[in-house]
Amino acid sequence: MSKVSTCLWFGNEAEAAARFYVSLVPDSHLDHVLHAPGDWPGGKAGDVIMVSFSLGGQSFQGLNGGKPADYGTAASISVECADQAEVDRLWTALTADGGKEIMCGWLRDRWGVPWQIVPRMLPRLLADPDPGVAGRVFAAMSAMVRLDIAALERAAAG
Repeated sequence: MSKVSTCLWFGNEAEAAARFYVSLVPDSHLDHVLHAPGDWPGGKAGDVIMVSFSLGGQSFQGLNGGKPADYGTAASISVECADQAEVDRLWTALTADGGKEIMCGWLRDRWGVPWQIVPRMLPRLLADPDPGVAGRVFAAMSAMVRLDIAALERAAAG
């Protein structure tokens, strides 16, 4: 595990969430599952209390806190996607079983964790030195829920 890690709070499904996440993102793996050595406020001895995992080379922890957290939108897991197939695959998997679409490439998975599913080309188009290109792309993105690469490229072209 790296020195700095993001810790996600779950009710009692940290291991299931971690296993699901690592199945979706390349270069990901489950590192360790820690079982409680004794009873604790969120559960019993032997229950999973924390999992350590890596998503795309980034270190995460999942903590079972006994009751689900409200994540808000101040932080999210952002995934850069090479193409529309990857955007669609992640979007479909993360919104399944109770996940919720938000807007502009944002969603919440079934545990309430916010994600941004972003095509690799989007930051480049938004940083185009021509303000007309960047403005059209921004307007197109702002009207989308799941980001559509072809539509963003059409907006860039005018």
